[in-house]
Amino acid sequence: MTTPAVAEQTTRLPLHRQVAPRCAAGAARLLVRLPPARLHRVLRVLSKGSRPAGYAQVARARRSVVSVSTRCAGLGCLQRSVATVLLLRVRGRWADWCTGFRVQPFAAHAWVEAGGRPVDEPGEVGVFRTVLAVRRTGSGS
Repeated sequence: MTTPAVAEQTTRLPLHRQVAPRCAAGAARLLVRLPPARLHRVLRVLSKGSRPAGYAQVARARRSVVSVSTRCAGLGCLQRSVATVLLLRVRGRWADWCTGFRVQPFAAHAWVEAGGRPVDEPGEVGVFRTVLAVRRTGSGS
């Protein structure tokens, strides 16, 4: 996965608020080692029974994950996106998890969406063709 090339900057969380994001980032690091089809199935199962997360909730979860993980703050878009949805799921919510690619120039990327809008993504995510997605309703493609 590619983009962004430079680590995102965010404010550091107080120690007591770092536990859940660190756990989510750690679990995501393990999950992203799964083959794509299996990762998709795991996330689809985890999304069941959740409520939709609003844009602000997703942005807050994403910032939390970025603030505790160097990999999530940099080139680890797959781990960042998985960690974000895991952190939201612990709170009973779900954001749409998406992966895709573009052709010119070739790049792959993973991101989260709320209400059909990519959350805090640098660059134009609209040029990426979505390949795998886990939507809250469980009708991921």
